[in-house]
Amino acid sequence: MELTGQHGTHPVDASGIGVSSQAQGDRSAQVDHDRFYTQLGRTGLRVSRLALGTVNFGGRVEEPEAHRLMDYALANGINLLDTANLYGWRAYKGYTEEVIGRWLLAKPARRDEVVLATKVGNEMGTGPNDRGLSARHIIASCEASLRRLRTDWIDLYQMHRTDCAVGWEEVWQAMEQLVSQGKVRYIGSSNFAGWNLAAAQESARSRHFLGLASEQCLYNLTTRFAETEVLPAAQAYGIAVLVWSPLHGGLLGGAVRKLAEGTAVKSAQGRALAALNDQRDTIVQYERLCDEIGRDPAQVGLAWVLSRAEVTAAVIGPRTTEHVDGAIAALEVSLSESEFARLDALFPPIGRGGPAPEAWIS
Repeated sequence: MELTGQHGTHPVDASGIGVSSQAQGDRSAQVDHDRFYTQLGRTGLRVSRLALGTVNFGGRVEEPEAHRLMDYALANGINLLDTANLYGWRAYKGYTEEVIGRWLLAKPARRDEVVLATKVGNEMGTGPNDRGLSARHIIASCEASLRRLRTDWIDLYQMHRTDCAVGWEEVWQAMEQLVSQGKVRYIGSSNFAGWNLAAAQESARSRHFLGLASEQCLYNLTTRFAETEVLPAAQAYGIAVLVWSPLHGGLLGGAVRKLAEGTAVKSAQGRALAALNDQRDTIVQYERLCDEIGRDPAQVGLAWVLSRAEVTAAVIGPRTTEHVDGAIAALEVSLSESEFARLDALFPPIGRGGPAPEAWIS
């Protein structure tokens, strides 16, 4: 089975995907590695096309269920585990990393199976140096994350946001130190603009340093700004693209139907609810389209993101194993060209579509 779209083709394995949890067991041995996994940009690291996001761990998902979700995702071939030092703030900042650390400690062999990604840059304390991308904060935050995660190394250390007060020379000096010490394997970014990616890579190149392996950005049918500059810049520099909120916080997961049924959770709050207030008619039409083609809205939204040639992986934020099954099933969905066209009509790209400046030049 292939995910096909206007911007390329990503072959994926459909064998054994989407069956009931009772029938699954350990499915990782059944995964076709050449299809279910892909390289992280220009690096040799191979990651699953779905990443298990952990933002719900602590507050929405209690620790025992979080451990079960991580077990389940890993058993079903998802090897990329994404977190951030900020996550768990509903309890306290750093809590989610601690949850993951206790999971890793319970079975140390898991550490070699998982590609572990976390983030740095957000405010972690009240002091003037408890935030940002200074060398001091980057190194201190890495040490703290390693302690909470109960591990000796982080596979992908991502800058959670830009810091205009800090020059790239300082950032790369700190990151080079962490890499040379074996505490970090690869560096990534998140929420960067296209010109940030270019500036970062040109600075890294001058230092003969690998620089960015990945960029994690907001991208989905309702939010297509990344197409103008972020995706083209990432592709030009060989930077992997990890997509957060591929369903826009549940908006594209059947929000209207769930609200009517009284079953909405994420789609009844936050960015999803705010967007629904502005786009209700469009989302109603989207859900009707999904009904017409006999697909769950969440699977259609996720399949659309994964069909983009520039996208390496989508970060999912499940609360149950059924949510994981649904995301895996999206890998089977092959949208037709007419369905892509109808989705474009509902959720038009920026300007003329595609990369800048052609997107807005008449």
